[in-house]
Amino acid sequence: QVQLVESGGGSVQPGDSLRLSCAASGFIWDYYAIGWFRQAPGKEREFVAAISWSGNSTKSADSVKGRFVISRDNAKNMVWLQMISLKPEDTAVYFCAASSWYPPVESTCDYWGQGTQVTVSS
Repeated sequence: QVQLVESGGGSVQPGDSLRLSCAASGFIWDYYAIGWFRQAPGKEREFVAAISWSGNSTKSADSVKGRFVISRDNAKNMVWLQMISLKPEDTAVYFCAASSWYPPVESTCDYWGQGTQVTVSS
């Protein structure tokens, strides 16, 4: 059974940090690029960051450049999104997704997690 499970979300204040985790099982992890996407209330889901299957290449949205870092450990089937200097506009449900294309876009993602809520508010 294919599973992507996100964790690490929560409620924080502006300027705080969070690290989201994405754990995978049930498919050949090493063959997939992994992307983080987010969806804020009333908005469409948007790309946040992605990492290639090898981990040698990463991309991030302009809105999070310099604040969010994506990484992976293929031996552990894990991907992380380290988020610093969080802003209220980062509030959203964050999803990880696996894609055989890099960089991944929504339409190329074969597997999705259920999402984890991140709320940034003072």
